[in-house]
Amino acid sequence: MELFCTLLLLALGILLIVKGGDFFVDAASWIAEVSGIPKFIVGATIVSLATTLPELIVSILAAADGKADMAAGNAIGSVTANTGLIMAVSILLLPAVIHRKKLMGKGLLMLASAAALLFACRKGVLTPGSSILLLLLFILFIIENLHGARLAMLPQDNAAAKPNPEGKIIAANVIKFVLGAAGIVFGAELLVENGSSLARICGVSERIIGVTVLAIGTALPELVTTITAVIKKQSTLSIGNIIGANIIDLCLILPLCSIVSGGALPVAQQACALYLPVCLTVAAIGILPALIFGKFSRWQGILMLAIYILFLTQA
Repeated sequence: MELFCTLLLLALGILLIVKGGDFFVDAASWIAEVSGIPKFIVGATIVSLATTLPELIVSILAAADGKADMAAGNAIGSVTANTGLIMAVSILLLPAVIHRKKLMGKGLLMLASAAALLFACRKGVLTPGSSILLLLLFILFIIENLHGARLAMLPQDNAAAKPNPEGKIIAANVIKFVLGAAGIVFGAELLVENGSSLARICGVSERIIGVTVLAIGTALPELVTTITAVIKKQSTLSIGNIIGANIIDLCLILPLCSIVSGGALPVAQQACALYLPVCLTVAAIGILPALIFGKFSRWQGILMLAIYILFLTQA
């Protein structure tokens, strides 16, 4: 009975995160469009930040509760899930030609972030000094986004008129924004609490739960975004969101977890020896060939997905 209730609450947490993230992204995008913010910024920053809120909240709550293994495992596992599962599925279903200049900055920054985190955690801890370095990479990511947005705005001269919504529409989107944020918060709490319970009941370590069940569960908003983009035949938007979400996971979530935990954040040996190298490898397979050939190919998706499945069997 205890196992059934735990699984039920775990499923409820995932459902709240998915629906909450959906509402939050829709409302945030609407607010951005009404305010006149270019869609480039909406996709590269607001949507990426919104879809990574589950990882951010789950990891910070876990770190604050003393569950360092779960905090680090969830953040690292989410990046691997985003790339090895979600980005791979997007490439498999809809390979796309890309603009090298658009992918170059973010793609290389994601690889640099993964490499920096692997180097920083080589001794089994993420120190405050390394956390500052990763936060600087995150600031560089924001600057690169703003610079790209400014260049993208120049040809249009921002001539499009801003919409003038009615009061009912404004109220509806504000409610969606609040309910979405609340769903993410409560869903994240359910995931942390019942993820720990599930690990205890099944005799599985919290690290493994964090890198598999919680990581995939909190990555579901990115999966929803990917499916929507594939349906609309706009896979490059999905891939851009995934890259942005990964940089946030690597350069913002773990440093914040280190701060919340009160100093150096312990990182399990298996995370250093397996999780982070796999994360860097899968990201390199996704980014480097695309930069060289100017397009994503299905063989990349197949290889990334195969590595991810092998990773799950070894985790």
